[in-house]
Amino acid sequence: MKYWLMKSEPDVFSLDQLKKDKTTWWEGVRNYQARNFMMKDMQVGDLVLFYHSNAEPSGVAGLARVSHAAAPDKAQFDKKSEYFDPKATKEKPIWFCVEVEYVDTFKHFISLADLREAKGVSDMLVLQKGSRLSVQPVDKKHFDIVKKLGGL
Repeated sequence: MKYWLMKSEPDVFSLDQLKKDKTTWWEGVRNYQARNFMMKDMQVGDLVLFYHSNAEPSGVAGLARVSHAAAPDKAQFDKKSEYFDPKATKEKPIWFCVEVEYVDTFKHFISLADLREAKGVSDMLVLQKGSRLSVQPVDKKHFDIVKKLGGL
């Protein structure tokens, strides 16, 4: 099993929305490295720290799980979508996404500031200067610390 952190702006798609919907395709990722993580590395059953980004405060809200392996992101073919890519074809899709399912909401939201002060996680990618990836790997030791900080 692998561990991940996935970012979403809560006014676009929050953990509460995932809880309500139960599952969602993590569409709209338009960064090749993040896409490659979903396409090549993520497996059904992997656990995800659900991170609310560009929020006041930003931070980890809870847990999700990869529930379906990567498939072509349908938004790349939709001319009305902001994620439309004219170079993508159904025969040769460019963008892929995994499906995630809701697992749990943290009892204690972990703000980015709290994460920066926590012991044992200083080398997490999300805390590195200039790290903006919306999908990123997390070491198991970091995942376990963050989960504990969240009260689970």
